[in-house]
Amino acid sequence: MLIEALSLTGVTRPRVCVMQTALGDDLSSYALDYEAFNAAGCDVTELKLFPQPSADPEERLTTSDLVWVGGGSVANLLTLWRLHGVDSAMRVAWEQGVILGGVSAGSHCWHVGGTTDSYGPDLRPVVNGLGLLPYANGVHYDSEAQRRPLLQRLVAEGQLPGVAYATDDHVGVWYEGVDAIRVVADTHVSPVDGPAAYVLAREEGAVLERRVGVGERF
Repeated sequence: MLIEALSLTGVTRPRVCVMQTALGDDLSSYALDYEAFNAAGCDVTELKLFPQPSADPEERLTTSDLVWVGGGSVANLLTLWRLHGVDSAMRVAWEQGVILGGVSAGSHCWHVGGTTDSYGPDLRPVVNGLGLLPYANGVHYDSEAQRRPLLQRLVAEGQLPGVAYATDDHVGVWYEGVDAIRVVADTHVSPVDGPAAYVLAREEGAVLERRVGVGERF
């Protein structure tokens, strides 16, 4: 996923901004990010919010080629982003063509909402995502038993949008604009019986779910 995202920046040495807001700007996570992106030939920077913003959010994000957001508490992430104006800065960067991506909370945040363990071991809805993508989102679909049934129920009941995109671990959905295009992965997996993505659609109060394998188009 990352290699493809970096190649699509169209530059030889992409400028990557990493954000670990969802982990409270954990320094060890930033160290791993810097190591990985430096090894991939990138110029790496970050936007921290603890104890105060490390840069002007709009300036830092709009001068990046790729923004990569780590996992953790999506509820805390969204609260802090709004407090510091990162939400509006992300929209400006996105509209200017900066590639946005991430994992777990870094996937949820771009959508309208989904399911989260931000509040404790029992999953709860999150419905205040940035909404750059007008869909619900589900992550860890194959590794956490509560994820699939709760997402299906929230979509069926109308607490979340009538279309949702969900992913198993190691799998991502590639969007162009607001259109889901294809399924990508960060490791080699079988498109037939390996981790996959899923499209959920509400129809007459029920939810239909369709599997889309890695490499397949929506």
